[in-house]
Amino acid sequence: MLLLASGCGGGSGDSAGSVASPPPPLPPPPAVSQAEAFSFLNQATFGATEAKAEHLRDVGLDAWLDAQMDTPASLQLPHLLEIESSSQALGFTFQADRVDIWFRNSLHGPDQLRQRVAFALSQIMVVSQLGVLVQGPWALADYYDTLARHAFGNFRELMEEVTLHPAMGVYLSMRGNRRPDPALNIRPDENYARELMQLFTIGLVELDIDGSVPTDANGQPIPTFDQSVVEGFAHVFTGWNFAGAPSFEQARPTISNQTQRMQLYPAFHDTGAKQLLDGVVLPAGQSGEQDLADALDNIFMHPNVGPFIGRQLIQRLVTSNPSPAYVQRVAETFNDNGAGVRGDLSAVLRAILLDPEARPANPSDTAGKLKEPLLRVTQLWRAYEGESASGRYQLGQSYVLFGQGPLQAPSVFNFFSPDYAPPGEIGIRGLVAPEMQIATEFQNTLITNVLAAYTFVQNSANPDLRPDQVAINIDEELTLANDIDALIDRVSAKLLAGEISPVLRAEIVGMLELIPVSDAVARVAETIYFIVTSPEYAYQR
Repeated sequence: MLLLASGCGGGSGDSAGSVASPPPPLPPPPAVSQAEAFSFLNQATFGATEAKAEHLRDVGLDAWLDAQMDTPASLQLPHLLEIESSSQALGFTFQADRVDIWFRNSLHGPDQLRQRVAFALSQIMVVSQLGVLVQGPWALADYYDTLARHAFGNFRELMEEVTLHPAMGVYLSMRGNRRPDPALNIRPDENYARELMQLFTIGLVELDIDGSVPTDANGQPIPTFDQSVVEGFAHVFTGWNFAGAPSFEQARPTISNQTQRMQLYPAFHDTGAKQLLDGVVLPAGQSGEQDLADALDNIFMHPNVGPFIGRQLIQRLVTSNPSPAYVQRVAETFNDNGAGVRGDLSAVLRAILLDPEARPANPSDTAGKLKEPLLRVTQLWRAYEGESASGRYQLGQSYVLFGQGPLQAPSVFNFFSPDYAPPGEIGIRGLVAPEMQIATEFQNTLITNVLAAYTFVQNSANPDLRPDQVAINIDEELTLANDIDALIDRVSAKLLAGEISPVLRAEIVGMLELIPVSDAVARVAETIYFIVTSPEYAYQR
C-alpha cells in the first residue's frame, strides 16, 4: 500500500499524507434498559437482581456472555464427597445435601449462565433421584456437574458423556446391557437406545430446519426411526458396566465408580452388524468403542438435532412458542457456528439469547413463557438475599413443594412435555405452555402457600427462625413501610424492574390501606407477597 501511495505522490518522496485514514470505530451497541436487563437475566440466570442488571447494563450483553462462558463450573460432587468422608450415613440421606449444594450454586454461583443451561439440559437428558438412583447421590451430583462442564462445549461430546455416565447407565438400564444369548433368552435392553433418539436428540418424526413437521403423500408425519433401528442401537450399547471391576458380572456400584465413565467389557459386546438411522449399517467385527463412536456420530449428523434441541433450549430459556424463523436461525447455528463446526453449544446459546425474538421491542401475546415454579423461588431469594443462618437450603423434597426439583423428575419425560397445550385458548390457537402441565389446582395452591411462608414468616424481621430456615432480607423495605407508593416502587423495582401495572399497584394499595402504619412487617410482607404471586411476576417476559 505504501509503494502504491508513493507511486501516486508526485515524486516528493513524502507519502505519509497519502495513507488512508483508519476506518471510524464501530458505533457502541444500543443501551440496555433496566427492563431489558431484567428480561435477559431472567432468561440467562436463576433470577435478575438490581445489582446484576446494573452490571449487565455497564458491560453489555456480548461482554457479559464472554465472561460467563469463561467462568469455570461450580460443582456439586466435591461438596458431597467432603460430607461423605466424615459420615457413615446411607446413600439416600445425602440427596438432601445434593439439593442443598444445587441451591447454593444456583443462587450464588458466579457461573450463572452455565448453571441455568445445565438446568435446561437436565430437563432434556433426564435422570432422576426418584427411582433406581435414590441411593446414588454422588452419581447424580456428578451427572449434573457433567452437564455444567459441557454446557458451552460441543453437543457431540455431551452425547458421549451422557451415554457413558453411570447415572444414565443405571437410570435407563444401559449399564449391564449384554450381547444376545439365545440359549439364555438374553436380548439387549432397548430402553436407552429408544430414549436417546426420542427424547435426547432427534424426536419421533422428521423435522424441517425451522422445526415444522413435513408429511408424506398421505399427510402423515414421517417417523425418524423404526423398531429395527432401536434394536440396532440397543446392540451398540452392549458390554458397558461400572468401571474397575474384575469382570462384567462382578461390576457393582461404589462411591468412586458412580462418577467414572462406564467401562467396556469386550466379551459382552455384540460384534454383529447393526442397523442405524437413514439406512446406515455398522459392519460386523468392530470394537465396542468404535461401534459407540459411529452410532453417536450417526445420530449427531441427523438433520433433526439442530431444530429439536434448539427449540427445547429456546423453550427452557426464552419463550414457549418460538417462531419457525427463530428455530431456524438457532438450528442453522447448530449446524454451522460460522467456522464450519457443528454442535457448538456456546454459539447456539448466543444465537438463542441474542436473537431479536428473545426480547422483542413490541412483544406479541405469545412471547415469553410461564416461569417454572423453582425459578420463581430462586428469583425471589436472589433479589432479597434469601439465606439461612446455617447457610443451608434444606429443601430435599423440593419436587413436593414446587412440583419440580433438581434431578427429581417423575420420569424420563421430565416434569412437563415441551409440547403440552392446556385445554382452552392456548390449545385452540395451536400454541403450547409446557410449564402449565404441573400448574394443577393443588400445585398452584401449594406454591402460593409456600410463597406466603417465605414472605410473611421467613424474613429478617422474625427473630425466631430455625438455623436452616431461609429468610429474605426486608430491612430496606421496613424503612419505607409508612409510604405506600415508595414501598410499592421499591419492591416492584427489585422483582419487576419497576414495570408494575396500574391494576396490580391499585390492588396492593387497597390492601395496604387496611393495615395500620404501625405494622410495618405486615405491610412489607403483603407487598412482596402480592407481587410474587401475581401473573406479572409468574410471566417471564
